[in-house]
Amino acid sequence: MRDKRGTKECAYLFLTGFLMGSADVVPGVSGGTIAFIMGIYQELINTIKLFNLKLLRMACKIQFKEVLDYLPWKFIGFLGAGILFAIASLVHLISWALEHHETYLLSLFFGLVAASIFIVLKGLKPNMGVFASVLIGSVFAWWLVGLPPSESSHTPMILFLSGMIAITAMILPGISGSFILLVLGQYAYVIKAVKELEFFTLAMVAAGCVVGITGFSRILSWLLARHYQITVGLLAGFMIGSLRKIWPFKNELSFMQKPNGDSIPVTFENTMPDFSTNAWWICLLTAFLGGVLILALHGLRKFLSNAST
Repeated sequence: MRDKRGTKECAYLFLTGFLMGSADVVPGVSGGTIAFIMGIYQELINTIKLFNLKLLRMACKIQFKEVLDYLPWKFIGFLGAGILFAIASLVHLISWALEHHETYLLSLFFGLVAASIFIVLKGLKPNMGVFASVLIGSVFAWWLVGLPPSESSHTPMILFLSGMIAITAMILPGISGSFILLVLGQYAYVIKAVKELEFFTLAMVAAGCVVGITGFSRILSWLLARHYQITVGLLAGFMIGSLRKIWPFKNELSFMQKPNGDSIPVTFENTMPDFSTNAWWICLLTAFLGGVLILALHGLRKFLSNAST
């Protein structure tokens, strides 16, 4: 079936992709979080699931019409265009903000994610199963984002498994794929491989990513179709636990050297803000603006949903 979306829906997808791309540039923030917030998460998982052997067979047989009918091209195209446009246009700005105004940038994303959690939890039916899934997701993500980076070997199998685990984390709300690579001890090695175009290393990581995302998308799709409330509760828990990583006020404890010689902080200790400073009030205002942005986008999403029915 052809993807019959109107101009408003396509613009919304582009905006969603733009926000996802912006989030992926910030360490500790997942593009999956934005997809979940913007209400396209389940469709994104189902679309990923379509990249299977059936599609490969049609492509090999040069069945272009069947391929066009099989995939939601407007969804893929406008979402992908938004992601690429954000990365191309904002990567330098966000990198600059992370270097010079990290506290304010994290405050913006903290408010954004906190408001999103409120929206998601409000839509769940309160029962023991949902409560348990939220609690489990929160505790797991809180523990995971607090793990220090490890040292590891870089054998082909380790690289394959690292890619598989990282891409699985990347499509989960609240968990950053780059952070998982850091925990697994592969981040600097993969970044160096990208910089120096070490094709074998990149191929092993990419193969792991393909296997991970195609396999895990099927599991998530099945869970969302059959146990929606509990699954969404677990995903909301991941978002709650991720707040530990994007808390704006922290002390840097240890650093890692990048391939270009620069040092980046890798372990932190969250602290309380100094309420007597202007920085605290600026952070509070920035977080508030992030929350208002999400509430406005949530309202836009509801308006578009009502307009299309």
